[in-house]
Amino acid sequence: MNILLTGGTGYIGSHTAVVLEQSGHQVVLFDNLSNSSRSVVNRIARITGKRSAFIQGDIRDQDLLRNTLIKHDIHAVIHFAGLKAVGESVTQPVNYYANNVQGTISLLQAMQATGVTTLVFSSSATVYGQPQYLPLDEDHPTSATNPYGRSKLYIEGILQDLVDSSSDWRIACLRYFNPVGAHESGLIGENPQGTPNNLMPFIAQVASGQRNELSVFGSDYLTADGTGIRDYIHVMDLAEGHAAALQYLETHPGFQAINLGTGVGYSVLEMIKSFEHASSRPIPYKFTVRRQGDVAECYANPNKAFQLLGWKAHRTLDDMCSSTWKFQQAVSETYEI
Repeated sequence: MNILLTGGTGYIGSHTAVVLEQSGHQVVLFDNLSNSSRSVVNRIARITGKRSAFIQGDIRDQDLLRNTLIKHDIHAVIHFAGLKAVGESVTQPVNYYANNVQGTISLLQAMQATGVTTLVFSSSATVYGQPQYLPLDEDHPTSATNPYGRSKLYIEGILQDLVDSSSDWRIACLRYFNPVGAHESGLIGENPQGTPNNLMPFIAQVASGQRNELSVFGSDYLTADGTGIRDYIHVMDLAEGHAAALQYLETHPGFQAINLGTGVGYSVLEMIKSFEHASSRPIPYKFTVRRQGDVAECYANPNKAFQLLGWKAHRTLDDMCSSTWKFQQAVSETYEI
């Protein structure tokens, strides 16, 4: 199958490209390189022994998307491209709606024009808002507390409307929890530009000496150690979930929203301790005030993914930390960002 990955050189896109290439698919990477590097294309090739086609372009460029779909005879699309920092979305809401919502509409119009009707969408557990119960299943009410989350909800609504309009469409919205880790080779991983927005890359940069200490937001949550608990999933498990979703859509038209998580929550202090073990280095940290909007606990009910896709996460917290540390050690000042 020929598969287009928008945002294909990004963190999750690059790992999914590896899984798909190694499964025998032909992958086309489409990315504007706003938060990734062209060198990732070479790194994917080093892992797989195959060179994916790469197109540098903006997801809002409908003509370029349409030409790409035709030229590469694309059968399905996995849509990763989009802005994803919650805090930034609050200060730049129009930019987030333009990139995420407008960009998705451009992609869908290009797909309609070329008869491509299979899509896996990169959604987020953010669409659940403040948890009303745990673990979070797909029947939990959706809401949004920031423009980033709202952009994901808007897109999910558009995709549902699209499926309702025509039986030709096959769409899966994969609601990720907290992707972490890196490919076992150490060649690709999460390498954010600027200050990391996520816990694991920040911990890794503290361990490597790039940053002095980690700020732990809140020590008085009603959890065992007072820090927030989240569902962390290894990025390679997540990538394999995309491959399983594509296989499912081959024989199942319609719309499905599916959680990709482990069903297990770890606290911030547990993450620090595990990374200290993986890196054999201390992780200095300090407690600070809670961030607005943060919740005490958030973790998935992943049963639907197993029932429909035959997929479940199997990599451990140790795997997440050790692979992150291996990638972090490989990242140097000469790494192209």
